Order: sequence, then structure tokens, then C-alpha cells
Amino acid sequence: MNKGELILKLLDCRDFRRIKDVLKEMNFADIALLFNEIPLEDIPLIFRVLPKDTASDVFAELDNDIREYLIKSFSDDELKEVLDLLFVDDTVDIIEEMPASVAKRILKHTDAKTRKQINEILKYPEDSAGSIMTTEFVSLKKDMDVYDAFLKIKATGIDKETIYTLYVTDSKKKLIGLVSTKDLLLSDMEDKIEDIMETNIIYANTLEDREEVVKLFHKYDLLAVPVVDNEKRLIGIITVDDVIDVIVEEDTEDFEKMAAMTPSEDTYFKTSVFTHAKKRFGWLLFLMLSATFTQTIITHYELAFAVVPILASFIPMISDTGGNCGSQSATMVIRGMSLDEIKPKDVLKVVKKESAISIMVGVVLSLVNGLRIILTYHNITLAVVLGLTLICTVFMSKILGCILPILAKIIKVDPAVMASPLISTVVDACSLIIYFRIAMSILHI
Repeated sequence: MNKGELILKLLDCRDFRRIKDVLKEMNFADIALLFNEIPLEDIPLIFRVLPKDTASDVFAELDNDIREYLIKSFSDDELKEVLDLLFVDDTVDIIEEMPASVAKRILKHTDAKTRKQINEILKYPEDSAGSIMTTEFVSLKKDMDVYDAFLKIKATGIDKETIYTLYVTDSKKKLIGLVSTKDLLLSDMEDKIEDIMETNIIYANTLEDREEVVKLFHKYDLLAVPVVDNEKRLIGIITVDDVIDVIVEEDTEDFEKMAAMTPSEDTYFKTSVFTHAKKRFGWLLFLMLSATFTQTIITHYELAFAVVPILASFIPMISDTGGNCGSQSATMVIRGMSLDEIKPKDVLKVVKKESAISIMVGVVLSLVNGLRIILTYHNITLAVVLGLTLICTVFMSKILGCILPILAKIIKVDPAVMASPLISTVVDACSLIIYFRIAMSILHI
């Protein structure tokens, strides 16, 4: 019996003492997942048996609908107790996801200092560094010695999100350096912070796109990044756990766009059937109507079918191969751009590389398919037609697949859109024109 089943069984018996013992042995993230299996009306009962510190950690990890239900079931004192233990950035995330009435109640039960910090973060654009930062960090002065630094950490560190990296500011709160707890531990108590601090600082601006912040963490292997305003005053920090959340959200959004869907802000099961349909309908309608262009091309070349009927049977193979090749190139280029490996100025280098790849791939595919046709249909001419078609189609598809995402980046459109069936639609039309032109030329139709 797993712990979820055990908790449910103990719930039926109303054995809350045993439930408390079981929950003590679990990680807060696992408890948050467990809450998804518990009937909604029993969740407040389970939540109330958790230790205070664990309860706040669990609360920050819960799904929005469960959090909303809990907030509505809390007394004012219970709500204030939970909010007092939450980090400011977690409180901001919760407020942004809650209905206005619930958000107002949360703000009402936070102290004036926290409310000011929350409002400061909420004023930043949704996808900016400022929107995901926390204002709870430890700052030091350069004229402090290590002993004074430890005193400050002990006095204030318990309320901060991290004490592994400490930031040094001047009298105007401008960021001038940073020092790690490891540096402090390995230094003499009399050493000045100014002498051991690092001045080559990697930082983000409050209005910088959060995807750029993710790149900083990836490039420099950071655990936290300080966030400054235009005057380089230290406003907050972004920790690695918040960056992981951004990565998950951005990757999910890109996957949905690449699958020709409007991105959803909620999980699969928590999104209604109507919302799912609405988010998929637009792209599907566009792709369906764009397919009529392909139909027009086929109709235009219907004479070729009349003379050589077997040509029609190879249309799906040509179209699918072209679409797959285009999607491969687009995906690789988009990934390269997201990692800053590929930039718009590299378009010619990318085209050159994809051209070489397409020729190698096209030749191999055409040889394999040509051999299949000769063995199956004993028709060398047909094998030549399809061989040349595959080489040209693969080349065209891969060039389009690498150019379109770069073009999207230049005109400031999300490149992920270009890796959707949109590429397949363009490739389908072009590959059919190539196919029929080659067939009619070689077969003298």
C-alpha cells in the first residue's frame, strides 16, 4: 500500500495522529502531490495537522484550485500564519493566479512591509526578470568584517530565501560586489568584506526578459542572480528554483506552439474540453484551409495522373518526407537560437550547413527508395523520377526549415511557430510542384 492509499484509509478512520506521523516522513513536494489524490473537502483537515514550516512549503507547491479552496476555508489567523512563513516571490505567484477577491484577502493579511514588496514585484511586466525575483536576500557593506557578516546572517538569514550568496552594496544600495558563505567560512574573522568580495558580477536588469535570465544561469552555472534597476541599485535576486519554473513554462509553451496549438496556462486535466478545443481550432482551421492550396496543385497536374496513374500513390511519401525534413531543421535551429548558439547573422552559415546535410540525406533516401521501386515495379525511369524528387524535396525542405525560424526571429515573431505544421504546409505545396515538374519532364507528359 502506497502512502496515498494509506492516508485515504486513515482518513476514513479519522485517525489524524497516524496521518501526522506518516506526513512527517514525507518531503513537502510529495505531500503537495498527495493532496491531488485527497477529496477536496478533506484537504483542510490534512493541512492543519502539518507542522507550520512544512505547511508553508506545501502550500507554495499546491495546484491553484487547491490553494484557492484552502484560502477560502482558512480563518484570518490561519491565513496570516501561512503567509508569514511564505517567501515574497511565492506569495506574488499565488496572488497572480488567484481571483481578485482571494488576492485582496491575501494582501489584507500581509504586513505592511511585505505588502510593499509584493506591490513592487507586481508592477513589473509578466515576462520580466522583476516579475520572478524575490526581495528577500542578505546584503552586506564593504567595510564590514567577516565576524559582522556572520552576525547579520544569523540575525536575518532565517527569513531570507538563500544565504549561500551574499550581496555587497554601497550607501545608495548600488551593487558593488558579492561574496559566498563558503568565502566567509574560509576567511579570518577580521578580514574585510571589501578584500574578499567578487567584483566581476553577473546580474540582470529588472526589465530584462526572463528567458535571458535563464541563459545567464545556464551559461555561468549560477545558483542565484542579483537583479538591479537602471541605476544599478540592488532590487532583488532570482534563485535557481524560480528559473526551473520558467524553463518548464517556456518549454511547455514552445511545445504547444510547435504542435500548432495556442499555449494554455493550465495543466491538461485542469483545462476544460471547451478551452482545449478553442485553443486548437484556430490552427486546425488554418491548416485545413491551406491544404486546399495543395489540392489545387494536384488538380492542376491531373493530366500526369491520367497518363501515369501510379504517380498518385507516391504523393504521401513525398509530402511526409519533406515535412519531416523541414521540421527537423527548424527544431535544431530553434534550439540553437534558444541557447544563443545561432544568431540571425549566422543565416548563411546555417544554410551552408543544412545544404550539405540535405544533399547527404537526400542521396541516401533516393538510393534506398530507388532500389525499392526497381525491385517492386521493375521501372528504372520511375525510380529516377522519385530519386530526383526526393533529393530536391529534402534540399528545399531543410533550407526552408532553417531560414523560416531565423526570419521569424528577425521580424520578432516566436520562432516556435515556424516549427509547427506551418512548415509542413509550405513544404507540401513546394514538394508536389517539384514532383510533378520532374515527372512530366522525364516521362514527357
